[in-house]
Amino acid sequence: MPQFGPEERDLFERIATDLYDAVVSAGGLSADDPRISGTGEEAAALDLLARIGLVVREGERWVAVDPSTVASLIVAPMGQQGADLIAESSRWAAAFNGLAHLWRKAPGSARGLFTEVRGSAINPFIASVVADAESELLTAQPQFGRNAPTLAAATQRDIAALERGVKMRTLYQHSARRSSTTHKYVAAVSSRGAEVRTLDEFFNRLIVVDRRVAVIPGHEGLAVALAIREPSLVAYLVDMFERTWERARPFTNRETSMSRDIAAEQRAMTIRMLIAGYADPASAKRLGVSPRTYAGYVADLKEEFDAQTRFQLGYAMGRLGVSGHESPPEEA
Repeated sequence: MPQFGPEERDLFERIATDLYDAVVSAGGLSADDPRISGTGEEAAALDLLARIGLVVREGERWVAVDPSTVASLIVAPMGQQGADLIAESSRWAAAFNGLAHLWRKAPGSARGLFTEVRGSAINPFIASVVADAESELLTAQPQFGRNAPTLAAATQRDIAALERGVKMRTLYQHSARRSSTTHKYVAAVSSRGAEVRTLDEFFNRLIVVDRRVAVIPGHEGLAVALAIREPSLVAYLVDMFERTWERARPFTNRETSMSRDIAAEQRAMTIRMLIAGYADPASAKRLGVSPRTYAGYVADLKEEFDAQTRFQLGYAMGRLGVSGHESPPEEA
């Protein structure tokens, strides 16, 4: 079967189609018709129609053939060739994915124990690392900086891991409980077996995959990520996560008596931020809330201690020995 490419299709669409219409309308076309007897494009178009099988010569005339009997002879082989190419490309992609998996899991000494990733390359890198997870994902996600699009991408990525049988534990700050977007994410991953807890304390972002690679922010902030494969450092980061996890409280989408304890913990941390002298923006960041929300926490403390100014608030707390480390009162 002759092969036809883009050039033949272009000639077919521009000229051959009209020429075929002329042959059909006239009931045939004389072989010495001036339109096709020369060496121009119409002569080339007639040759193309003949090679395709849409016209045949009967004596001194060219007559048309029903296109429905010809189309399958041309289109079907192309479709099969396209399907074969797609299948072959999929096999090549799988082969390369296997090599990429081996490359990422190779011992650190093969390419260094630390990898710095910058800018737009960070999210694809994290997605590839998480895609390689086989048994466990540990993540610590401070509330600030994780917006709806980021959570949507994380939801798809994490659900895919969970459905492969990967166990997952995630830490948030207590402030995440006020985010409807985060509630949706927690509901989606929890229904597939993930565990999510929250803590009043500030912590940095952390992802640990199979206890063999950890991803943390670089010293330049969110624009840089550092992947660590050094076993001792990864084990140290896992230990920090485990200690923090033990102090955290389960994140559920149901309001329980735990809400009062969480509010008490946020109040205590606000007191510690005030005593330590952090500026409001830094305190808000460490609590994972907006500056406006943090200002509301401080206003609540002023009302609680009957203080008009922060100086009076500090004096009142100091006189009462309030440090922010007191144990919450036992329920009656």
